[in-house]
Amino acid sequence: MSAPLAEVDPDIAELLAKELGRQRDTLEMIASENFAPRAVLQAQGSVLTNKYAEGLPGRRYYGGCEHVDVVENLARDRAKALFGAEFANVQPHSGAQANAAVLHALMSPGERLLGLDLANGGHLTHGMRLNFSGKLYENGFYGVDPATHLIDMDAVRATALEFRPKVIIAGWSAYPRVLDFAAFRSIADEVGAKLLVAVNSRVWSPRGCTRRRCRTRMWCPPPCTRRSAAAAPA
Repeated sequence: MSAPLAEVDPDIAELLAKELGRQRDTLEMIASENFAPRAVLQAQGSVLTNKYAEGLPGRRYYGGCEHVDVVENLARDRAKALFGAEFANVQPHSGAQANAAVLHALMSPGERLLGLDLANGGHLTHGMRLNFSGKLYENGFYGVDPATHLIDMDAVRATALEFRPKVIIAGWSAYPRVLDFAAFRSIADEVGAKLLVAVNSRVWSPRGCTRRRCRTRMWCPPPCTRRSAAAAPA
């Protein structure tokens, strides 16, 4: 139980060393592959790995969660303070999982979802047909203007008025611009839709660089790889 990895499995240890070298010697341009700080790596490789904690703080299905409960509550309080939100759920291990949680909470199968088209920078969970979001919901899409390569909010409004979605996603996976969140909020209100803000730019949100903070009428599930520098998939 106490033997090091190099002794227990030298093949894996060698591959880890090679991966470390690759990361040190390569300029990584994939947004979700930021480097986890040493403190995060230490926490993720800690004794917390041994604990099963299904449920919520104070309402677990297993015993022995008194310390894990404190950890989760601390993380939630910090997230709320950082993003100016009234509520926070820190359990999703990825942005895709967080989007799934929000969509399952807000929608029923067959209802309409409006998101950014995948070919224009959208995410798989924004209605791609092979994804759960494309299989469970009726999907409409907005895109970028081929001349300006920007999202035309007038076109988004026209699409929303015609499609009448239950939920509008204001977010992206590969769109290197700042969205007009206020315009999305206005459009959602006009058509009576819920607004899901998939804030891939949330790395700037805590520093006040975006125009709006999370509010109760806005569901903001940021991918934890980019927001908290956790070593988790996006």
